[in-house]
Amino acid sequence: MNADKRAQIFARFEAANPAPKTELNYQSTFQLLIAVLLSAQATDKSVNKATEPLFAQYGTPQALYKLGVAGIEKYIQTIGLYRTKAKNVWATSKILIDLYGGEVPEDREALEQLPGVGRKTANVVLNTAFGWPTIAVDTHIFRVSNRSKIAPGKDVVAVERSLEKFVPKEYKLNAHHWMILHGRYVCKASTPQCHLCSIADLCEYSPKLRPKQK
Repeated sequence: MNADKRAQIFARFEAANPAPKTELNYQSTFQLLIAVLLSAQATDKSVNKATEPLFAQYGTPQALYKLGVAGIEKYIQTIGLYRTKAKNVWATSKILIDLYGGEVPEDREALEQLPGVGRKTANVVLNTAFGWPTIAVDTHIFRVSNRSKIAPGKDVVAVERSLEKFVPKEYKLNAHHWMILHGRYVCKASTPQCHLCSIADLCEYSPKLRPKQK
């Protein structure tokens, strides 16, 4: 895909949604970090359902640390891998209290050293909370990047590097939000909604593979 097509794609995304936001609910950078940590292999809706009552009473690292692993489990048991995630939430809260005064550090290396926090989670926090032009590649972005040929890659790291290279600078801050939403609601895994797609004429997905309109 050439640079002009990419620029047109992101211009259309911006025109349709000038200020895209994550669909995770949070009231602080700490709550965002915990919500993203919990969202691994889970839907945003399921995370929001669990965190609404959790954050209402235990929305700080100090409160979650005092709640303990067993207490956290009770709130998030509807989320996949909840036992491991509860341990990570508790351990992350303790580290933030002990090392960072209860604040979330604006530092990639520090974030990635927190239990349960990988590169994708760190990228989301750096982008959404701190305004870094990072691109967090999840399954939706990986699919959209490869299917459309915006930024093909064999794995998430390769796609992230391609996006960092090819997405025009003026669109990088919001690029991953637009692509996640596009993958979640339009460019779906099993049945891409090509007839509803705002970038269908720019996309390089093979016409032979596109689902037929009924």
